[in-house]
Amino acid sequence: MTRLSRVGFDNTLGYLKDGFATWKKAAFEYDTVTSIQAKTFKEIIATDNVPIFDVRKEGEYLSGHVVNANNTPLDYINDHLAEFQCNQTFYVHCAGGYRSMIAASILKSRGIHNLIDVAGGISSIKEAGIPLSEFVCPSTL
Repeated sequence: MTRLSRVGFDNTLGYLKDGFATWKKAAFEYDTVTSIQAKTFKEIIATDNVPIFDVRKEGEYLSGHVVNANNTPLDYINDHLAEFQCNQTFYVHCAGGYRSMIAASILKSRGIHNLIDVAGGISSIKEAGIPLSEFVCPSTL
């Protein structure tokens, strides 16, 4: 509940006792999300210009983001649906992994399945040595 509230979902009605195991046991439909390590992501972006979506809040994004990443904050993901191309694989990440998995779930529920999550988010991206673009105050230019 706390984590959901932190990313803008304040009206949670409940939870499923014993979580996903109960869901599977009941034979309800489910989907999966492909996830890759940041070092694999580094190799991909070094050789290919792929779409990248950073679902952190704008302030987080401005403090450092993957070069050419689009800022599509999770709180406003539905306002950005047209930006997610259905014919090209794209990559999504956040700060640590919670928001990007929620974003992946929302996108998949809207019929957008061609996404790959970068496990560990910006923390892992930094550890992998992926260059980040940082905010430069216009008055210092």
